[in-house]
Amino acid sequence: MKNFITLFQKEMLESKRNGKWIWLPVVIMILGISQPITTYYMPPIIEKAGNLPEGAKIEFPVPTGAEVLAATLSQYGTIGTLLFVLATMGVISQERQNNVLTLIMARPVTAFQYIASKWSSQVIIALTSLFSSYVLTWYYTNLLFSPVRWIDVLISFLIYSLWIIFILTFTIWLGTFLRNSGGIAGVSITLLAALSLLTGLATKYMKWSPATLRDQATSILIDQKNLDTFFLPVFSTIILSIILFALAVNTLKRFEHF
Repeated sequence: MKNFITLFQKEMLESKRNGKWIWLPVVIMILGISQPITTYYMPPIIEKAGNLPEGAKIEFPVPTGAEVLAATLSQYGTIGTLLFVLATMGVISQERQNNVLTLIMARPVTAFQYIASKWSSQVIIALTSLFSSYVLTWYYTNLLFSPVRWIDVLISFLIYSLWIIFILTFTIWLGTFLRNSGGIAGVSITLLAALSLLTGLATKYMKWSPATLRDQATSILIDQKNLDTFFLPVFSTIILSIILFALAVNTLKRFEHF
């Protein structure tokens, strides 16, 4: 336990030094609040810049606060996924390339402790960034549109967080056998996009898919569905994340010779 805490503190300090604790929350927050602000000011912007005939007006249906937050989750699902992958892709590969991993594992440190310290630190940074952005977006949404219940916001965040945890775990696993950060990012984004596409095309057979969690979180905001319907994708995502974590530990044991 002591070794894990030491490694975890090292990861958090390193994330602070390389600016990840600054740039990732800031970019995610900008990504989030841009949705309600852009949606609110879009009609006057188009009227001013659209070269419309004098007296002509463009009327847009005013979305509800829940619809604006749902659109924000969609933004997180595209650009946000890319940001989280980019933030995680080099956590292991850089130490392998610099031979820092060899120095660490030469000490009485197990593969599980090493992977757990990487995983937990990245999850904390990512979910803190996501939560800060989501709460700030919720504030502006309530200010500019109709209010959204806090309990719905919290539940949708918790459900969506499982998708983020799956992304981070998958990326860390790839980092245990791919040495190039660009290759890790490319493979992660490609496979996650393929999973999302397959989930959308074969909805009937992919109800268990982690990619459905994005739609599930959205439906909490708009439809306020019963949580019982979310059991299958939530359960499968947790199990898959555990399997990927175990694979990362096992892969590190097999492919690294100290």
